[in-house]
Amino acid sequence: LNSDQQQALDAMLQTGPGFQAWLLYGITGSGKTEVYMHLLQAMLQTPGSQALVLVPEINLTPQLESRFRARFPNQPIVMLHSQMNESERLHGWLRAQNGEARIVIGTRLSVFTPLKHPAVIIVDEEHDSSYKQQDGMRYSARDIAIIRGKMANIPVVLGSATPSLESWHNAQEGRYRLL
Repeated sequence: LNSDQQQALDAMLQTGPGFQAWLLYGITGSGKTEVYMHLLQAMLQTPGSQALVLVPEINLTPQLESRFRARFPNQPIVMLHSQMNESERLHGWLRAQNGEARIVIGTRLSVFTPLKHPAVIIVDEEHDSSYKQQDGMRYSARDIAIIRGKMANIPVVLGSATPSLESWHNAQEGRYRLL
């Protein structure tokens, strides 16, 4: 980690347990994913703890999955997205629910995945409009992630090179911590 990345990670780790929304702001290629990886590494030290990592697009999941599997080869990782068949999604969902999956990576619908021992939620590219479901039941996965974090009393990290106006405003008002 470079000094900016280490400073962001230290701030998150020193805050201690409990809910806190973090806006991790950095230009593309600045190492936000590396900060996520170190945060997950620290979280995985607690037996049974689980992380939910949201990505805006299905096409981002294979690249992220390979990076996570390379970094955490002995940790059960589950992918959840609409290109999986129903039985694959159900199997992943059940592994998350019973606590077997330590890291769950998925698109917006995975924000509803039950976790037995949630420890952190990460929303990568939090500004992306793909997090908003416009058909049928309307919701914003980013906003649901914040609500889940509050309810579970766990930190939520929103990462972006171009934060949404809502998140930027919340950081400026002190509701989110800006890194």
